[in-house]
Amino acid sequence: MCGWTDQSINTAVYSWERRQRGDTLPDSGPSSDFTIGTATGSFMGVTAVKTSSVSSAVLTSPVMKDSSPTCRIRLRYFLWDSGRTGLGSAPLWASILHHDSREAVVWRPEATSVRGWREATIYLGRIPTTFQIRLHSQRSVGTRGDVAVDQLEFLGCALPLPLPGEECPVGMMKCKNEGCVNLRQVCDGSDDCGDGSDEEHCAGFRRCDFEEGLCDWNLDSLSTLKWVRKNQEQISITDPLKGPGRDHSNNSITGHFLYVTVPDGGLTADWAAFQSPQLEPTNSSHPCKMVMYTHQFGPRSGGLTVLVADRNIYPVWERAGAIGDVWVKAEVEIVTDAVFQIVIMAAIRDFAYGGIAVDSIVLSPECRVTSVNQTWAKFPDPPKDPCTEPDKMCDFHVDCKDEGDEAKCGDFSYDDGSTGWTDTSIGSQQWMLDKNFTSKEEYLYVAEAPGQQLTDAQTRTPLLGPTGPACTMKFDYALTGNPSHIGELSVRVIDSQLGPTPKLWEFSGKTGTLEESWQHVDLSIGQRRNRIQLVFEARAKKLCPCAKIRVRNVHFVDCHADYFPFAPTALSCNFESDLCGWYQDNSDNYDWTVLHGMDHTIGVGRSLSVDMWSPSLRGVFARLMSFPQSPGPTDYCLSFFYKLYGPDTGVLNVKLLDKGGSETLLWTRSGAHGNTWHEAHCPVPHQLTNFQLMFEAVRSGFDGRLAIDDVTFVGRPCSVPRICSFEGQQCGYSSSGKINWLHRSGRTATNAGPKIDHTLETDRGFYMMVNTGVNILPVGQTGVLTSAVRQGIAKTECIHFWYHMGGENPGSLKLYMKPVKGERVEIFSDSLNQGDVWRRGSGNVSSTLVDWQFEFEAVGAGGKNTHIAVDDIFLSSHPCEDQGSPCSLERGMCSWSNTQNIKVDKLDWELTSQEAETHYSTPGEDHTLGTERGHFLFFPSTSRTAANQNAQLLSSHLPPTRGTCLKFWAYLPYSSNSELRVWRLAQNQLHQLLVVREVGPWRRFDVNITSFEEYQIVFEGIKGTSGFIALDDILYTVGVNCAKEITDVDKLPKPDDAGGIAASVIVVLLLIGTLIALLIYFLRTREEFSASSARPSSPYSAGAGFSNETYEPGPTDHVIIPLHRNHPMAAGFNNVSVSGDYREREVA
Repeated sequence: MCGWTDQSINTAVYSWERRQRGDTLPDSGPSSDFTIGTATGSFMGVTAVKTSSVSSAVLTSPVMKDSSPTCRIRLRYFLWDSGRTGLGSAPLWASILHHDSREAVVWRPEATSVRGWREATIYLGRIPTTFQIRLHSQRSVGTRGDVAVDQLEFLGCALPLPLPGEECPVGMMKCKNEGCVNLRQVCDGSDDCGDGSDEEHCAGFRRCDFEEGLCDWNLDSLSTLKWVRKNQEQISITDPLKGPGRDHSNNSITGHFLYVTVPDGGLTADWAAFQSPQLEPTNSSHPCKMVMYTHQFGPRSGGLTVLVADRNIYPVWERAGAIGDVWVKAEVEIVTDAVFQIVIMAAIRDFAYGGIAVDSIVLSPECRVTSVNQTWAKFPDPPKDPCTEPDKMCDFHVDCKDEGDEAKCGDFSYDDGSTGWTDTSIGSQQWMLDKNFTSKEEYLYVAEAPGQQLTDAQTRTPLLGPTGPACTMKFDYALTGNPSHIGELSVRVIDSQLGPTPKLWEFSGKTGTLEESWQHVDLSIGQRRNRIQLVFEARAKKLCPCAKIRVRNVHFVDCHADYFPFAPTALSCNFESDLCGWYQDNSDNYDWTVLHGMDHTIGVGRSLSVDMWSPSLRGVFARLMSFPQSPGPTDYCLSFFYKLYGPDTGVLNVKLLDKGGSETLLWTRSGAHGNTWHEAHCPVPHQLTNFQLMFEAVRSGFDGRLAIDDVTFVGRPCSVPRICSFEGQQCGYSSSGKINWLHRSGRTATNAGPKIDHTLETDRGFYMMVNTGVNILPVGQTGVLTSAVRQGIAKTECIHFWYHMGGENPGSLKLYMKPVKGERVEIFSDSLNQGDVWRRGSGNVSSTLVDWQFEFEAVGAGGKNTHIAVDDIFLSSHPCEDQGSPCSLERGMCSWSNTQNIKVDKLDWELTSQEAETHYSTPGEDHTLGTERGHFLFFPSTSRTAANQNAQLLSSHLPPTRGTCLKFWAYLPYSSNSELRVWRLAQNQLHQLLVVREVGPWRRFDVNITSFEEYQIVFEGIKGTSGFIALDDILYTVGVNCAKEITDVDKLPKPDDAGGIAASVIVVLLLIGTLIALLIYFLRTREEFSASSARPSSPYSAGAGFSNETYEPGPTDHVIIPLHRNHPMAAGFNNVSVSGDYREREVA
């Protein structure tokens, strides 16, 4: 913990802890640490708390000493109200614990809830003694990890280094400790040397730190709101939001300062002023120079202005708004030929907390007090009241007749637009405006500043927006001069609710040597739901006439929140040229990016992706939003192609947002889906109001890629998807019969029903279920789940699905293919309670061009608290793999599947080929084809996930055996430290069969398996730190051992799918058909028979379907082959209706 310790008062109630995210995306706390950005990284987070009163957690640093005035801590912090109980007023703040045990507050971030890491800087300042930093959290109710910190860095904390025997550079003074400080830091009210020597020889300077009183400053004011002399102890030592936390002179709670905020009785005036004594006139060669330190914190800080009152009253310096929890040095030079006073005026807003403080005022010797009494000039008229309400100022829509509401918002198109940029620098460089009224040329430029902090120059707009998705800021910039490197320039957004966001744009180097070396930028700001400020940040490597950083011609284009550009293709998009009717959601954590060279459209074009393996990603969500859509008379269909690839991919969601912002999940996929494009059809229900669609990438994993391409949105119902997981939708299935099938999850199921689904293997996942208890579904009665109509095709396909039958005597599950016209054909049947497990069913489907439907039929058998459920229905465009033949992986994963049970494994096996692979190391060729195009399963070892994590690949359930042979080919490079284990899984117990390490190129393994109970084969990859494991050509011969001896003669070993049976049945049917045709031909040649008597009785009699077999465990260990139905079609699968123009297809 780097020396930090938890010093909470009651650690059993509320405390800090060092922790990691955990194996799954948590419901509270960060999705990863910040430093590494994965589940393996550590951070400090609070424990859960639930108390009747506020509890405190305290994290304390090791003891440190002697920090410089520029000392600061940069850190990342996390504040998220995951339980929606409220963060409270002070969920996180920092303080300095001095050697005398007094504590001063130094940092108070805005208590806004954001599910993401944010960056902040804690300004510590000069501390000449020993001290410790303390991070506090105060809450009465909260969940674990919702307050967290990570990556703390101390910056600029060292005092000037001694240069013994050396002279200081020109423009610097030598301290007693032989360090050097800039002459500008001499006699400025701050101990920059570290030994006080830069503040010793300051005769003639008028210094006031307000420790002994007001000096000769006068707090009288015409306003009813007054400045007061206070210290933090007098304001509050219990409420961290009150006061500046410390003074500047002593950096302690006992030091005094001048302060103004909203009085306890409420705000009756919004400004307060105090003034100097009257001073003698000055001139340009001997100006009066004032140094002061200001603290402008919280929303109550409206700004600070320095005015000169001589013959007139006019401003000479100003700093608008809130700057933060930091004392900032300001310098003002005053030249006037009349007796004058310095007036310091604060603007206060009526908000919950904050205020303005001033301390350590230093007047140079040229600021001479005079005995001449001169009355003030007429007080200037106050500024005009805004012509519209504050939230309509600078919202990119003209609301006032004179356009005054948009005139000073930072857009150079307006005469005073450039004046809308306000310098908020606190360091040694600042932004200034050069405005030439003769040439009408104006630009912002970086210049020297008096600030102490080692930070960039910063200038901001006023609060703008909200903005629409097409909002663009255009500007010209120039970094010019003789040096090879001029400096850096960047743009960022400060969100009024979310705070500073990562940089939108940055440039480093130079644009040219000549001053006219301007370059142009069109920078997308995008949609921002909250009010924002745009910020230019810059740092010149060296400030001199020979190097300049400038910005001009700033314009805001298409920024109004209700403006949406015309998209010719609307939401249908292949992303080859732009995003069409889609845009990035800027309230999320990161963006979808354009991926070149990997698309579905043309193979080498563009798609949109989120690379979970990217080390730069932080946070949970990337959201791609559609333009608002108008309601229509029918349902809609959103179709697209997608990839979920990698051992730890995350989640891809499609959501619908209504006009009020409520989200509805329409479609979801997670886990490994292979390095190939899949087609998805997402039904969108009819809407009565405007709505938006959203593609959401969820970073629950850290080693994979999500991608989308070829999006189509049409105003008609979807065609039938090939895959239905029942997550968010029923895929067009409908229920009929005695009892309805229900769309359920483990959380919504009653006593009957699976506790987890098959897709996600959690109680949150959905499936279709029917209660088959005798009190609900009487014996012999049925409940039928019917798919939408699917178009028939003239080729064999394979249906895969998972089913769950629970309770004693649960009834039977039958799957039928039902043509639109004609009798239905049974293609699957099972009737036993086979334990609390999901089982795989599959079967080949041969059909003609006649449209048809699936029917899952549950038949009651008199059980009690029984159920039947189905999940993850998938129709492959290829025939099922015969269990007796190798799984070559060229058409998918056959009967093998990854588990999503996080109690079993954390990662997944992935299907790919060397040709398709662009990220991971893989074999140069597969084993089956021996080419780079051949497919194989592989499991990589990368730094994105923890070593020793595993991935399990499971077979179907197999019958007890005296000898079954498992054969497979494996590839483990010699350089890999991964490990392959082969197990037999029976009755939830693993029995090791084989361990493989460093086998080199493709090598075959034969493993004999014996089992007295039903079992599954498990390939388990154990992740190392490098290399990979690959598998290919997997085969198991049920009832035949590796010596090719038949071991299970009392059984009929049959595969789960019926490729072999299909072939034999088809051959027999063809032979029979041929004999019948010959017989008909023979009979037609006979005169005593008419031609009509030989016609077939059915137009489909020439074809035949077949059904799949299934293994059922029992005392006799047998295989049941359901009776063959003499019907022309075997089964296929459908979810929703399909038109002739939009048919399903599978893309490899």
